[in-house]
Amino acid sequence: MKWTVRKFRAAKGGEPMGLVTAYDFLTARMAARAGVPLVLVGDSLATTALGHATTLPATMDAMIHHAEAVRRGAPDAVVVGDMPFLSYATVPDALRNAGRFLREAGCDAVKLEGGVSKAGTIRALVEEGIPVQAHIGLQPQSVKSTGYAVRGRTPEDAAALEADIDAVTAAGAFSVVLECVVPELAAALTKRVDVPTIGVGSGPDCDAQYLVLADLLGLGDGPVPKFAKQYARLADEAAAAISAYRAEVASRAYPDASFTY
Repeated sequence: MKWTVRKFRAAKGGEPMGLVTAYDFLTARMAARAGVPLVLVGDSLATTALGHATTLPATMDAMIHHAEAVRRGAPDAVVVGDMPFLSYATVPDALRNAGRFLREAGCDAVKLEGGVSKAGTIRALVEEGIPVQAHIGLQPQSVKSTGYAVRGRTPEDAAALEADIDAVTAAGAFSVVLECVVPELAAALTKRVDVPTIGVGSGPDCDAQYLVLADLLGLGDGPVPKFAKQYARLADEAAAAISAYRAEVASRAYPDASFTY
């Protein structure tokens, strides 16, 4: 079944949707086989696939390169390109770089961080026919100034998030990511707007959830965020398989006649 931005937006209030962040053809194919309706090519590429400490080193060229592969791997999903750090600092920057995601990588939409402060940018993109997924709450690209902390614990912070979600939806965002927002507030924000909300560590009441596929599959070695449930430990299985292969090569058990021309 082919998903579109319009179809995804219309899924608001229905069965909650499990969405993933993927970075290459192989992982996108896994998501496609599982029927995932929307795949984000996240700037978490920098930490998960490229080994950096934060998302800040992700570049437009790297994001386009990986988004092209994800598009080929998940042809029926909505593919969203994550605008990396400083790629949308001005409206002209945003238009140029978001256009690259659609024109060069074949993405269906882009995602960018920011609420009230980025409403004008979102509106400009939408007016040019570029669908936008907004991202409020914890914003990883701003961790140097804000740090990693749950959002919405004080009345002032909750009011700011309400203003953010009102601003980005009024500007035309087709969905909104709520990252690390206290669950009660995330539920209220979800009811407040007529577009899908996507939770990242924000409780069960959003319209959808995001998980980084590497976390979901247990592909990494380090710790994962509290909200990231590991449904498999493929890194352990892969290491065991590689060790078994090395042992068979060392003993000349591989390749035997059945694996030889």
